[in-house]
Amino acid sequence: MKSKNVYNLRAILAPHFSSTGLLVQENATDQRCLLGFLDAVLRGIGQVMLQNNSYAGVLFLAGIFYNSTLFGWAALLGATISTATAMLLGVSRARIGAGLFGFNGALVAIALLYFLEPTIVTGAYVVLAAACSTIVMAALLNLFESRKIPVLTAPFVFTTLFFVMACARLGRLHSTGNLPTAGLPKTAIIEGVVSASTFAEGLFNGIAQVFFQGNVVTGILFAIGLLISSRVACAAALIGSLTGLIVAWGMGAAEPAIRSGAFGFNSVLTAIAMMSVFYVLNVSSALYGLLAMITTAVMFAAVSAALEPLGMPALTAPFVIVVWIFVLAGPLFPKLQTA
Repeated sequence: MKSKNVYNLRAILAPHFSSTGLLVQENATDQRCLLGFLDAVLRGIGQVMLQNNSYAGVLFLAGIFYNSTLFGWAALLGATISTATAMLLGVSRARIGAGLFGFNGALVAIALLYFLEPTIVTGAYVVLAAACSTIVMAALLNLFESRKIPVLTAPFVFTTLFFVMACARLGRLHSTGNLPTAGLPKTAIIEGVVSASTFAEGLFNGIAQVFFQGNVVTGILFAIGLLISSRVACAAALIGSLTGLIVAWGMGAAEPAIRSGAFGFNSVLTAIAMMSVFYVLNVSSALYGLLAMITTAVMFAAVSAALEPLGMPALTAPFVIVVWIFVLAGPLFPKLQTA
């Protein structure tokens, strides 16, 4: 009789224990999914500088928050929305996990809040644009992959220019005054005296400006993030920023533009791409990368002048254009070894 009661008690409690175990398993699965999503978002922020590394993403995010809480939340929001959009549309886990659908959304969100006054309408606009950056990314991946052309930050450039230009016909979205003044390009004049402090600040501002941040400490945090991810990438970023500074100075760019890192950030991205992502680092690839960095600084001046009549910024278009050209040319140069 005693044993029967024991068995009956087990029979009564079995469903409870079973459902509790299932609940624990479900909670554990949910936690893993949440942590996986957070990791993908952070890797997306890291991928802005072509780093598939969540620790780099954390330091990049910390650097942004150090300079601006608004831009920090914008980067997090943009990466989250663009990554979530990719997940909802069924993009492969490998691509989402590598952050490939987060970095353009992060940049789009920061750019729109840099160029537009932060309001509720602007917030909704940012969410829409970040989601659209995922569609543009998918379209370009589909178009370029068979040709072995990297998409880079092209979705960010196209999406941002499209959404910023649309504001000219949208009365509830107001510019912050950071957009270039529309007008025909004017002859440049040498302005200001370039000093050692210009180079010191410009070196790290060039890295910080990749995320639209003009702050030396932010640039240092970004450099540390790169160092954690890849020593070669960190060295390339510093060389790229310095190259942009030297080219701008040698060509007679204005001192404030040199100090702000305006001529450096595109060269930073080009340097990382050419010296640590697409080619094995050797003498030939180093010289090829240096040529690409110098060209990128000149391309920045050209694209800026071309978009000035529209009152639009160059963004990272110089980096995208130069790397596309140099990568497409690469197969004809046998001394270059692809990574």
